Amino acid sequence: MFFRRARERRAVCLSARLPAMDADELLSGRVRLAGLPPVNLGERVDWRADPHGNRSWMLNLHTLRWAGSLAAAYERTGEARYLDRALAVAHDWIAANPEGDRETSPWAWAEHPIALRAPVLVCLAAHTRSAPLEDSLARHAQLLADPASYRAGHNHGLDQDIGLLVTACHLGRPRLRDLAIRRMTASAELAIDDQGVLHEQAPRYAVYVHARLGIALEAIAAAPGADVPPRRRKIAGPDLPSRLSRRRAALEEHIQHATRPDGYLLPIGDGPADARPPAFSPAPAETVRVYDGGYVFGRTAWNDPGSAHYSIRFGPGRKLHGHEDHLGVTYYAHGRPILVEAGFHSYEKTPYTTWTRLPEAHNVPVVEGARFRPGTATRLRTARITPRRQSFTLDDTAYGVSRVREVVVHHGPDVLAVQDRVEGGATARSLWHFAPSLRVLTRGKGLVVLEDEDGWQVTLAQFTLPGGAPAHDSEVRRGLVSPGARRTAEVEIVVSPAAAALLTLIVPGCAAPEIAVADGGVSVTTPEGTAPCWGWT
Repeated sequence: MFFRRARERRAVCLSARLPAMDADELLSGRVRLAGLPPVNLGERVDWRADPHGNRSWMLNLHTLRWAGSLAAAYERTGEARYLDRALAVAHDWIAANPEGDRETSPWAWAEHPIALRAPVLVCLAAHTRSAPLEDSLARHAQLLADPASYRAGHNHGLDQDIGLLVTACHLGRPRLRDLAIRRMTASAELAIDDQGVLHEQAPRYAVYVHARLGIALEAIAAAPGADVPPRRRKIAGPDLPSRLSRRRAALEEHIQHATRPDGYLLPIGDGPADARPPAFSPAPAETVRVYDGGYVFGRTAWNDPGSAHYSIRFGPGRKLHGHEDHLGVTYYAHGRPILVEAGFHSYEKTPYTTWTRLPEAHNVPVVEGARFRPGTATRLRTARITPRRQSFTLDDTAYGVSRVREVVVHHGPDVLAVQDRVEGGATARSLWHFAPSLRVLTRGKGLVVLEDEDGWQVTLAQFTLPGGAPAHDSEVRRGLVSPGARRTAEVEIVVSPAAAALLTLIVPGCAAPEIAVADGGVSVTTPEGTAPCWGWT
């Protein structure tokens, strides 16, 4: 970052925060966007191009962040050819994309590209005198300040505020600068609760917002007036940066709990399964955390790849980047993912991406013959936590009848036990999506044994309640999950028989656990020991 003073004007350039790209490849006309294969844009860019049929690619094209990386290369090397090309791209974009023209791409003046493009234009304007750049920046400032297009409490809103802040500093407009700081503070306090949960319902977006808040705080620190002692400071309000910092810090612990022991972020909501968030330190004091925003995360230990780890979803109905995953669980043990979910594929509007957001893409009970009611909230009724055993009871009426799930997690030995009940004479089938590395080895008498290529095994056992008889009619289907953005992998999905009440046990590392069902209870014995999992009446 650098800045240039001129009374109330200061060029707050965030070039160091732009994506790192191969500057020489960009000079040749080849651009890599949104993780997709490179495209040769040539000397003159076709701003309506859509070579991959991908929304994210088109959005990224119009942010000009890729051209901004050329400006960053110029700042690092002093080679004018990088800056010349960046300026040529920016001027071409301005000339080719008049606002409101029917030939202009709809992505050119969409709210998020505007927000992400403004800091790039600020950096370029810091290196040249250009009337088209200045005029375009003035229009960007107007649009970013417009409350009609502002996304309060959303990651787009944060990007709009960053864009407005640096543009206002460049143009010397302190009222717009202060508006940006006030808005981003109020928006952060709306979007992130006191426990650090982002209401967008996807931990991956918590990582994004955490990073962007860091950039916002850097920009505030570089804004004119920030270097004045607090009591004399005219910028927005002296307590606003500290309020932003507190919300940003709160995100860190939530992200830590949502990260598996192998370092991968859980793909809850719109977040790819191969995302690895920054390693924050120190580790939280608690190994189990219940978040009022709708998450339970638990593990046996921190900084141990072999630790068990699980998640449970509840809380407010689906919104923004969330999925219809309430009552859903994930499970990791013995250094391996065991129960996974469909995850996030892309923002493309396809039948598969639509399916990944449905209940059937998650480890949940689905009520037979009933219509699902999207956006239904789920209540966490009870939570009992001890070092070796945690139990949780949740319920909702997402299918018009009471749906109750009780989850017990036992450590030493590791066992996950889940009891599902539906009322009103209804029945439900529970779905269990196993990790792509696992394939069914044997099945029968209420047991399904899966094995990976190393010979490691896990057992699923199911019993009808209240009698505790083995559930003999489980079905095994082949399905798909997304191990990363725009990728799919085949998995085994175990579908329980329809029942009013059913108990499911997941026993990792053992193909022949000793399961005792008697006197209204169940216990599981493995070579690691015995886990008293359940009692019912």
